[in-house]
Amino acid sequence: MTDHSVRQTATDTQKTGPSMTTRIVVLLLAIILFSGFCGLGYWQVERRAWKLDLIERIDARVHGDAIEAPGRDDWANVSRARDEYRKVMVTGTFRNDLESQVYTATDYGAGYWVMTPLVRGDGSIVMINRGFVPTDHRDPDTRRDGMVEGEVTITGLLRMDEPVGTFMRDNVPQDDRWYSRDVRAMAIKRGVDANDVAPYFIDGDGARHPAKLPVGGLTKINFANNHVTYALTWFGLAILTLVGAWLVLRHRKGDDDDTDLDETNH
Repeated sequence: MTDHSVRQTATDTQKTGPSMTTRIVVLLLAIILFSGFCGLGYWQVERRAWKLDLIERIDARVHGDAIEAPGRDDWANVSRARDEYRKVMVTGTFRNDLESQVYTATDYGAGYWVMTPLVRGDGSIVMINRGFVPTDHRDPDTRRDGMVEGEVTITGLLRMDEPVGTFMRDNVPQDDRWYSRDVRAMAIKRGVDANDVAPYFIDGDGARHPAKLPVGGLTKINFANNHVTYALTWFGLAILTLVGAWLVLRHRKGDDDDTDLDETNH
């Protein structure tokens, strides 16, 4: 082989490997991506621990003894972290003439949640989700036997106010169309002072009228817990980053040939 042929072969071989600049860029990019993916994976591990603790606390609340629902003096302290899904009871009188219906879809099909103000002894109001009615029973006149008169004690799960609407639909108060349980907006629509309305509502358990409409006790408590899958995905991407970097930066046979060719040329 002539010197010219050897030099040409060496040049062609050198072109197959990444330059030093490319190697540095790939290495830095791999470090950044690997660290980022590992951080996201660890974050999902922490989220899983938080979610399991949340599920345990909510389960204890749901199956615990009922306590008195927060009164007016305690409304400012009511929070999702402290109170949501806590089993509570409240005594008062229903204002059946001021009920609102919130569109929903349940295992029973499409229909409405019946939201009725309950007036407590001090004049404060707690909105009660009395339960589900199908579309053909939205009109209160079609379910008169389910109306509750006089003082009653309701037991159920405390839920936080749901202002504005849902992800898909906004409430339209002026048309009396509701897609979320925005209790204070409903009260205002019915001419009730919002300052007298608790910042929460209660999902009634339906125990007082189990065979009548509305159907209570339909609260679904379902917390998605896919954090293990997410964590494995992020950690997997971190490993793939290392594999990809190794494939780019690994010592190739052509690199050895470069050295041998240079020695031959000399």
